Formats: sequence, C-alpha cells, structure tokens
Amino acid sequence: MAARSDGRLGKWLVIGPPLAYLLVFFAAPALIMALASFRTPGEFGGLSPLLENGKIDLNLDSYARFFTDSIYAQIFLKSVWYALLTTLFCLLLAYPLATLIAKSGKRHRDLLLLLVILPFWSNFLIRVYAWMIILGPNAALARMVNGVLAWVGHEPVPLLFSSFAVLICLVYVHLPFMVLPLYANLEKHDQALLDAAQDLGANAWQRFWRITFPLSLPGVYAGAALVFIPALGIFAIPDILGGPEDSLIGNVIKQQFLETRDWPFGSVLSIVLTVAALAIAGFAAWVARGSLGTPSSAGEARA
Repeated sequence: MAARSDGRLGKWLVIGPPLAYLLVFFAAPALIMALASFRTPGEFGGLSPLLENGKIDLNLDSYARFFTDSIYAQIFLKSVWYALLTTLFCLLLAYPLATLIAKSGKRHRDLLLLLVILPFWSNFLIRVYAWMIILGPNAALARMVNGVLAWVGHEPVPLLFSSFAVLICLVYVHLPFMVLPLYANLEKHDQALLDAAQDLGANAWQRFWRITFPLSLPGVYAGAALVFIPALGIFAIPDILGGPEDSLIGNVIKQQFLETRDWPFGSVLSIVLTVAALAIAGFAAWVARGSLGTPSSAGEARA
C-alpha cells in the first residue's frame, strides 16, 4: 500500500508542474476568451458589465457578425492560402537542404545545422526589419529586378509592402522548422535500402520516390504542421512588410484587441482560428496515420 502511494506521489510530482502550467497559462486564458466572446463590447472598449439591469449580459452577436459578414471569411481563406504557400515553398527548399545535411560528414553536418539554427539567435523583429532593407526601393535586389523588368519593357514593381515581401519573409522565418524535422528523419534512413534498389536496376529518381520519400513522410508531416499552424495566425510580418491588401486573420485579431478594442469579436476570431488550426492539424494527423499505416505504403518503403 505504501509503495502504491509513493508511486502515485512520484507520478504527480512529475506531471503536476507541467499540468499546472498548462492549466494556468493555456486552459484558463482559453476559457476567459471563450466567455468574452459571448459578452458585449464596452462603451469605451473592453467588455461591458456582465450584470446589466439585473440580467446576465451574454449573447451571440459577435458570432453572428462573423458568420454574416463575408469579409472575415475571405480574410481567413487568404490566411489559409498564405500558410499553404509558405508550407509548400518551405518543403521545396528544405528537402534538398535537409538531404544535404543528412548525407554530409559529421564535421560539415554540425556546421550546416548551426547555420540553420543561427537565425534563432537574433530577435524575430530584427530579422523581419532586415527584410525591409533587403527589399527596399534602393536596395540592390530591387534595382536588379526592376532593371530586368525595364529591359523587357515592363514597368517597375515595388518589392516592399507587397504580397511578395510577406510570402518571402514567411518562408524565411519558418524554413528552419521544416529543415530540422526532415533532417532528423532523413538522417536515420538505411543506406542499404538504396543500395539494394540500385542493384535491382532502380535509377536515382525511382529510388527517391519509392524509398526515400515514403520513409521521409513522418518528417514531412511534422515539418508541415510546424510551419502551417504558426504561419496561419502570424501578424507581425504582414504588419511590417505587407500592403493594405495583405492583412491576414492575425492582423484583424490584433486590430480588434488593440485598436478597435472590440474584445468580444476579437475573442470570436481567436476561437475560430484556434478551432480551425486544431481541425486542420487533426485532419493532417489522420491523413498521415492512414498513409503511413497502409500496406501499400509499407510495401513501397521496403521495395
């Protein structure tokens, strides 16, 4: 009996602190936001009193506003589109880089990994503001691009404060989150499988699609989740580098809380974004579990 009690005590000592942290800093704020979404905005911002004339002031006005005004659905779909493009470009850039790192010798591998994580050593906003210099109208990149456009008879285009600037910075910021899971997966691949496929007559393209890529799918799914979910709700990059037409759902949420001070509607947008991110992550996990667990996929990986 005493041993069982000690075991329970040890279990709670291990899981207690992280559980308390999640309850205080995640569950409680989420519950407060959910309750705020049913409230009425105050006359000077914030929330109106919960008890008004002896009645509890709870309503669905903010939800009705979201589902009846199509502009917010359009902004949300645009945010999903930007997040999908960011994930796709990160995958296309990260896969060859992660493959190069995984196949490099130990000394060069450590250096390449250091270069991948090096941007994390500087402040996020500093890195974003650096792109303002790189994409500025007087920068070398803008002059080169507009020089080429002028040579073909096209008018100059601004690189800064555009969708291009937002997308390129989104890819830059999230690229390491795709490289690291892919590298962790590719580094564990058995070279004997590729050698056996080569002995059986498979060319490089066939070896990649039938062996390397199926085996790397767990890293692809993990990297896609780590890129897509943060990119979906980001607001700093569109705020700094985007134009008037590049506001995403994160920018609208920030505007509702800090500028318009309509906290109930900002809470509704935050809840919708959270539910959508969880739904997309759950769907991706279901697809990943299905594709990795099918006999055909396993057979292809062993081919």
